[in-house]
Amino acid sequence: MENINTSIKVQSKESSKASGTPRYGFWLVVLGAALWGVDPLFRVILLENMTSSQIVLLEHIIISLVAVPVIWRNRQELKKIGWRQVGALLFISWGGSGIATILFTMGLSSGNLNAVLLLQKLQPLFAIILASLILKEKLPRHFGYLMVIALAGTYLLTFGMTIPIGHWGDFVQIGSLLSLGAAALWGGSTVMGRLMVGQMKVETVTSLRFVIALPLLSLITLGEGAAWNLPEFGTAAFAGVSLNLIGQALLPGLLSMLVYYKGLTTTKASVATLAELSFPMAGVLINWVVFHEIVTAAQLLGFMMIWIVLFIISRQSDSAAKASESQ
Repeated sequence: MENINTSIKVQSKESSKASGTPRYGFWLVVLGAALWGVDPLFRVILLENMTSSQIVLLEHIIISLVAVPVIWRNRQELKKIGWRQVGALLFISWGGSGIATILFTMGLSSGNLNAVLLLQKLQPLFAIILASLILKEKLPRHFGYLMVIALAGTYLLTFGMTIPIGHWGDFVQIGSLLSLGAAALWGGSTVMGRLMVGQMKVETVTSLRFVIALPLLSLITLGEGAAWNLPEFGTAAFAGVSLNLIGQALLPGLLSMLVYYKGLTTTKASVATLAELSFPMAGVLINWVVFHEIVTAAQLLGFMMIWIVLFIISRQSDSAAKASESQ
């Protein structure tokens, strides 16, 4: 019996080394989410010629050219998945990529803008609750305090020292409910992503996320009925749009998700949802450096609060990994 237990421990350590330590996995999630923040660099130019749904559809088509061969190469993995995994993949592709974006966009156009943005910040709460129910995750030490600090930092990044809501009635409207629905779907996507990377290769999960979303995105774009105003083929304008579209697909699209899911393999979903707060931080930096928007003292404070939380969680993950290796 002692030999069997020793063998199990050795295999566990080898598996841990192969997949990476939780600390490095955590920072990969931070990096993957931060890459989402470079989206405006490409989208600003693309929006001059296409709608958001058209851009997302073309982005998924470009990524699918890479993803389909990956799925074919790893097709043996598809034979092992059950209905639970199918549901998780649909949740990630349709819920997180498609429906959540639609709900949030509808919320912005039919409700109080500040209320919609504020309620969307509750996404980590949904992820933590679902991670506890579905994945049976236990929260790290002092996690509640860290989450409050991180959410406060996110608030400062978004609104500064101002109070964005003047009346309680601003919350009780359809736009707020739509924003909550989007937050729940995005939070749930983090949990479902953690479920899938524990059962399939990272590149397979990433590829399936984009390919499965194609039918839904095609229907959404067709239903929108907007004209395609692409520049004439062979012109400098067409080349510019093409390069930005490819950059959009490969950097904040494909690469970000590969890095994100790789990090998620060794990171709890409840922890990853706070690591994703690097996304608004990166957005503020891009707006400051590229678009020359003024960064206020309140935003700098919020930036520091989030980074402190990320650093503390990283140290906790590192300590937990060392304790596990010593057993």
